[in-house]
Amino acid sequence: MNEKEKLVMLEEMMELDEGTLTPQTKLVDLPEWDSLSILSFIALMDDEFNKTIKGTKIKLFKTVADILAVMKK
Repeated sequence: MNEKEKLVMLEEMMELDEGTLTPQTKLVDLPEWDSLSILSFIALMDDEFNKTIKGTKIKLFKTVADILAVMKK
């Protein structure tokens, strides 16, 4: 899965229009990045990437690039 596909997946998860997110997008600027989106992201990581991620790690995310980095591992 390439970066574009991951961005589209995140946009769908947050109910954003395609092309809204870039790796440089700051999460604090996204009202859609809320507790529900975080729970959805945890489920996404488990379902799509077979990985478990903790909320404490997610709290450290500053940009979409931080999310993408976790999706690569």
